[in-house]
Amino acid sequence: MTHELRAKDIMTSGAACVGAHQSLHDAARMMRDLDVGALPICGDNNRLTGLITDRDIVVRCCADGVDPASVQAGTLSGELHWVDAEASASDVLEIMESNHVKRLPVIDVQGGHRLVGMITEANVAKNLSDAQIAEFATRVYAEA
Repeated sequence: MTHELRAKDIMTSGAACVGAHQSLHDAARMMRDLDVGALPICGDNNRLTGLITDRDIVVRCCADGVDPASVQAGTLSGELHWVDAEASASDVLEIMESNHVKRLPVIDVQGGHRLVGMITEANVAKNLSDAQIAEFATRVYAEA
């Protein structure tokens, strides 16, 4: 049930971060090697500063003819949404649905505000009820 699950129960742990000063080329290679479509961006203090997707790299860089090796990952980070590891699954859904995001970094606020994982659509599908999944899909996709 949703009220018993926490973000830390739903997430995939061990999220890798691309450094804000690393290139988009580096980020793309990391995505390929990790078989993921998004990476958290961490600043010099190793704190979360953003999130970059494979689509960001293609649409905001490659499509304009810009060399991905010449652009720092941190320059593409947009509005950042995240969730505390102790947040309820209902809170996770609310953040993802209200902001129309399909990936959500999980932060251990009590443990030094460090990145501990990511919640994706697949995590939602594996851990929540059919009704919750249907509402999630409707609110994230149909209303976007």
